[in-house]
Amino acid sequence: MSGVRGSFLRSHGDNLLRAIATSSGILALALSAGLFLGGVAKAQETRIIYPGSMAVTGFPGTTIPDFDQGLPPGVDPVDETFIDTSRASLRVFNVSNLGGPASGQLVNTPPPFEVTAGQIGEVFGLAYDDGVRDGVPSSVPDLYAAATSLHGIEIVTPDADNDGRPERQRRGAAGAVFMDGQFGTENGGGPGTIWKIDGITGAVSKFADIDTNSGPGIGNLAFDPTHREFFASDLDTGLIHRIDIEGNLIDSFDHGVAGRPAHGLAPVADDGAVMDIQAAAFDSENPETWGYTQDARRVRAVAYHGGRLYYSVGEKAEIWSVGTASDGSFAGDPRWELTVKADQDYAVTDIAFDNKGFMYLAQRGPVENRFDYSRFASSGKGELIRYWREDPDDPATESAWVEAPQEYAVGFPQRNRQSAGGVDLQYRYDAEGNLDTSVCTDTVINTGDKLRDNPELAERLGAGGPLAVHGVQLTPSALVKPANVPPFGSWFVDFDGYFEDPGVQGHVGDVRVWRPCEGRAGYYEEIPGGGYLPPFYPPDFPPPGNTPPCVDVEDVHYYCTPRGLRAELTLHDHAGLGGDSIKAQSRTPGVGVTTPMSHVPGKPYTVDITGHNPGDTVDVGLCFYRKSDQDKGGYYPCCKMTLPLRTPAVECEAPRRDR
Repeated sequence: MSGVRGSFLRSHGDNLLRAIATSSGILALALSAGLFLGGVAKAQETRIIYPGSMAVTGFPGTTIPDFDQGLPPGVDPVDETFIDTSRASLRVFNVSNLGGPASGQLVNTPPPFEVTAGQIGEVFGLAYDDGVRDGVPSSVPDLYAAATSLHGIEIVTPDADNDGRPERQRRGAAGAVFMDGQFGTENGGGPGTIWKIDGITGAVSKFADIDTNSGPGIGNLAFDPTHREFFASDLDTGLIHRIDIEGNLIDSFDHGVAGRPAHGLAPVADDGAVMDIQAAAFDSENPETWGYTQDARRVRAVAYHGGRLYYSVGEKAEIWSVGTASDGSFAGDPRWELTVKADQDYAVTDIAFDNKGFMYLAQRGPVENRFDYSRFASSGKGELIRYWREDPDDPATESAWVEAPQEYAVGFPQRNRQSAGGVDLQYRYDAEGNLDTSVCTDTVINTGDKLRDNPELAERLGAGGPLAVHGVQLTPSALVKPANVPPFGSWFVDFDGYFEDPGVQGHVGDVRVWRPCEGRAGYYEEIPGGGYLPPFYPPDFPPPGNTPPCVDVEDVHYYCTPRGLRAELTLHDHAGLGGDSIKAQSRTPGVGVTTPMSHVPGKPYTVDITGHNPGDTVDVGLCFYRKSDQDKGGYYPCCKMTLPLRTPAVECEAPRRDR
């Protein structure tokens, strides 16, 4: 991946992807008032982001300026090696066609869109917004990337030997500054900068700045589409910052002080440590001198789901969540969710949710920074795992989530634990590796090191391309261990197109997929090639007239569970759809609504409600459908209604759970 040579091929305007099209363009959903055939919006002529577009961050590589002129005798080339600002630290890949059935092979994608380290520095965390432009829904979001120290901290002092190059420094020194390409300082960036990449033009601009961040950078980003705001975890202070759609910092949540006591833990305030690259105590090869906040309050991954912000804390990772109020502010109800069970106490640097309720966690090894740029994280032991909620909840266990997670095989090296700390969900791929945007969250995408490197399998792997692949693995979500060991049921994409670097570690970062349907089965999803994005409905919806609903609620019973309020619904199928499953979505801002992963025939349907005030009326959007129709893939009949639930004036969220 790292190289002292030319840049990776960039895509130009005439090579930009064209919209993904379908044969029919018809969204076949049975609505509560009949059928609606949605019109298809005209696709953008030029854009860099499409449904299924995969953004990946990573180390851009290195260069020795004026290397062709040679180095003086006795000079160590490493001392004259710098971040290559002409190469990309962010790439957006077209992975709509993987070239054939999965066989553990390297996929050759069209040239990706690139953003260079000279423009934005080194970045890790990623997020897309909702594609609303000037108040009008579109099918093209903008992409956001956050500054990081997870790919090392490099500093220099002014040129002292008149060779035209600054002097690399291992330790802090008077006059030291961050190396070009570290934080995008050429464009006014710093360690707390969040960059915005326009999804149509690719133009780069500074979106927001956490100017109190001294150097540790940002852990990760999350977008809340309900309130149209972002969350960013600050590795310097441990705060989670809330940022509006214009890039203004609104407020913050302090897990160390406000979160820990909710689980019976002593509060831990920030110790005030900062990164000072001009102080002798700073050591570029020792992250303990970089000003990270204490491990007990160090928030890394953030993900918005079901009206709550989920986040990870510490090396012995815990997953917590905090609700959002109706105005988008933090609800003040922090909840411990679980303590991660894995072989190694590695940080969870990314969290993702699918439409079935699974929570995916990606580990990344401890931060390192070799002076030769070879290693930024310990590799080979990081796991990719998923949890799901107990149903029903087991009162004998402390967490509402299952005790033992499922694990995925990541990479071909022994034990298949090559996670580099990024994970997201992608649409489904058919048997020939073609993207099927009608089925959401069917593919797990994760970043990893040395993904195709296994000497014992070298002959078989060699038929599928180079072995030194540092990049992304794509796997059908059903293939948890022991399935797919070794992962010949996966596809692989290299980050930068260099394959002469088998020994590097931690050079790949995060991954994020633009997947506008967000797994809302039965709701108006985007028709591939253009259309309407949820929750924005087509014109003339609902259709005029007094047609009775195709399903109604005959009875509702409420009761408390350890995770909050539960409503039991008895439904009447007026239209004879024969439904046996429901999906639920909150129509009340700040309130979380979820449904169990399965339904027992003949029993009432259950809906869990969190984040509301007792006695409030909560609007719940219901999609009533047959699971057999959903399992066929594609769009399927769904009877849709909005149900106002008048919740009882009882506080259910008992403190015993410490959620």
